[in-house]
Amino acid sequence: MLELSFNDPDKLASVAHALSTRSRIDILQLLVSHKLNVIEIAEALNLPVSTVASHIKVLEGAKLIHTEMLPASRGAMKVCSPNYEGIHIALNMKRRIPKGELNHYEVEMPIGHYSDCEVSPTCGMASAKSVILNEDEPAIFYHPEHIHAQIIWFRKGYVEYLLPMEIPPEARIESLELSLEMCSEVSSYNNEWPSDISLWINGVEIGMWTSPGDFGDRRGKLNPEWWSDWATQYGLLKTWHMDHEKTMLDMEKVSDVTLHDVNLAQSPKLRLRIGIQPDAVNQGGVNLFGHGFGDHEQHIVMRVNYTFDSDEQKPAEK
Repeated sequence: MLELSFNDPDKLASVAHALSTRSRIDILQLLVSHKLNVIEIAEALNLPVSTVASHIKVLEGAKLIHTEMLPASRGAMKVCSPNYEGIHIALNMKRRIPKGELNHYEVEMPIGHYSDCEVSPTCGMASAKSVILNEDEPAIFYHPEHIHAQIIWFRKGYVEYLLPMEIPPEARIESLELSLEMCSEVSSYNNEWPSDISLWINGVEIGMWTSPGDFGDRRGKLNPEWWSDWATQYGLLKTWHMDHEKTMLDMEKVSDVTLHDVNLAQSPKLRLRIGIQPDAVNQGGVNLFGHGFGDHEQHIVMRVNYTFDSDEQKPAEK
């Protein structure tokens, strides 16, 4: 059996070229049952001997057939036989990852797919089509319809998400990034309404951002037409970055919490909580924006950057 893959692209290309003509495929089919010389092949396929000889040369170059010169009544003749009983081409082979090469894993979690919550009014959520159930009733946060939310707001409390961590067990995580659009929350809107919004990873608070307000001075770029001009319109896209030394928010250090502190390697999931500390100075609430609201067409995006201490292999990208 001839094994081919992207690990040897020259060999793969050579064999593919050899099989690209119907006449050469017919020749291989003839040779399955017994050896034949060039003249016999030409007669069987009703082709000129010169044409068959040219095809044989290509098949030899790809090492699909073996030829030998045997004595004949008038000199010698070239006899052909197949080298392989079959060909297997693997299109999803593993590629070698050099030591130290930075790889990444990324996942986007819809804001409505939280796994736990505890909120207080003002609170509510909306899909791309309408407000989901009734505003200012915390019980709606447990209704199955919450998975369709494209914007979520609450004055106190938190929402929590479970994000999958599909990282190879041999990998060393170098950094973690979380990106989301958010702002403060107040009835209607108030551009000068500060709120101390915290993020937790696996139960550890990694830092706090003071949102300057609940923005409504213009319409959000993505907001549906039915959304009121007098409601919250957009947030600010914030990016949290954690490595082995610190945690940063928009490239400025916000805490000394490191990857070691949040134990990312201990679980196939990451637990992300977004909310307001009960003792926060500015109890200004939270608005979270998904694909269909605000200015940025995204939900919560997590990116994990990792390396290997030694050469490893991973499946080729599909």
